[in-house]
Amino acid sequence: MTQASSSFSLQGKKGLILGIANDHSIAWGCAKMAVQQGAQVVASCLNDKARKYVEPLTQPLGIDLVNCNVETEGELQALVDHAVKTMGQIDFVIHSIAWAPIEDLHGDVVDSSREGFARAVSVSCHSFAEVAKLCAPHMPNGGSMLSMTYLGSGEAVPNYGLMGPVKAALESMVRYMAMELGPRNIRVHAVSPGPILTRAASGIAEFDKLMQTAIDKAPLQRLVTLEEIASLSAFLCTDAASGMTGQTIYVDAGVHAMD
Repeated sequence: MTQASSSFSLQGKKGLILGIANDHSIAWGCAKMAVQQGAQVVASCLNDKARKYVEPLTQPLGIDLVNCNVETEGELQALVDHAVKTMGQIDFVIHSIAWAPIEDLHGDVVDSSREGFARAVSVSCHSFAEVAKLCAPHMPNGGSMLSMTYLGSGEAVPNYGLMGPVKAALESMVRYMAMELGPRNIRVHAVSPGPILTRAASGIAEFDKLMQTAIDKAPLQRLVTLEEIASLSAFLCTDAASGMTGQTIYVDAGVHAMD
């Protein structure tokens, strides 16, 4: 492998990937791609219920799977401790967790409860800062941290509701984290995929209409695939992306460019 081609590889890198729920999860696509690119991966799923669906995916690839509910005190710390003990260090982190109480998610933003909004921000946004704080001391060579966002952060998308403001906060957090972690050579991005039918997305009302609207607006006239999202994420974790940080990067078949 030449020096140029190796910069596009994850060979020898150690990654922590949060949020695998099933074989449709963005986190699963990223974990599978990372292993194919030569990385060692520790991944998380929510609990034992999710583990029944996730472990048959991760086990054949040698991915070390750990239960982690970011709302439970100590579980995120335990996940990072396990990753460091298993791999020695961390080179990249992919955070793919989003959740809001269904009653708040399906209602108008003005009707959302204070408690529901706070929980949505805590799980979907602030947990990214938490895992960054825990992982940064174990990234001696710097590296990459990614989280997943959506177009509804910057414009009002029907039925996306509460998650729009939450993702806007996440994208702002990415910029501040990029500024703060840059001196440690840690790069931070938000990846903004077009809609795909993940477990989290299935909780959004009339999600089938949202997907059809995306197809109708997209210059490529289709939805993106899990593999395309994973490929972009993998690239951002390679040395080839070493000059990039603080960005929201779209992989949505061009929908973001249309009015």
